[in-house]
Amino acid sequence: MPDLSDYRSKRDTRRSGEPSGSSPAESDRPRFVVQRHDASSLHFDFRLEIDGVLVSWAVPKGPSADPSDKRLATRTEDHPLDYLDFEGRIPEGEYGAGTVIVWDTGPFDNLGKKDLSDGLADGHLKVRLHGRKMAGGYALTHTKLRGDDRNWLLVKVDDGEAERGRHTVEGEPESVLSGRANEDL
Repeated sequence: MPDLSDYRSKRDTRRSGEPSGSSPAESDRPRFVVQRHDASSLHFDFRLEIDGVLVSWAVPKGPSADPSDKRLATRTEDHPLDYLDFEGRIPEGEYGAGTVIVWDTGPFDNLGKKDLSDGLADGHLKVRLHGRKMAGGYALTHTKLRGDDRNWLLVKVDDGEAERGRHTVEGEPESVLSGRANEDL
């Protein structure tokens, strides 16, 4: 059973406008979303649908299409599935205040030897994303970097969709759903 108690304890969804998670809609094929979140600092939230929730990481520098880039991904609280298409402005005074857009989204396939839940528990996930901006294999590996057990690394797999030298995501600031950038909200 999904546990969204941490998510709910941090926000007043009536005030923030964020989904409450009251009606999860699981799909036949798991989905991912990457949200560009301009809060106290600009970062990207990488979320994978696992066991009825969006398992979430904050990626300060954003995802990279270059396999030589190892991007820090800090595990955050699980989010409800209806966060897949959330875009909006979270008001000042609320947790995560700032603007959120759906930078990329789509289905994904598990490339790991274990199911997604076991891979998450073991700290090793490997997935193939089918998004407009992010495609191909990506690996998430849990680290003990600086003693913080929330730290993972997000790395592009060296496959046909890899793009050497494409280190940043800032050249593509628009939402794949609305076409808006954070500044437009």
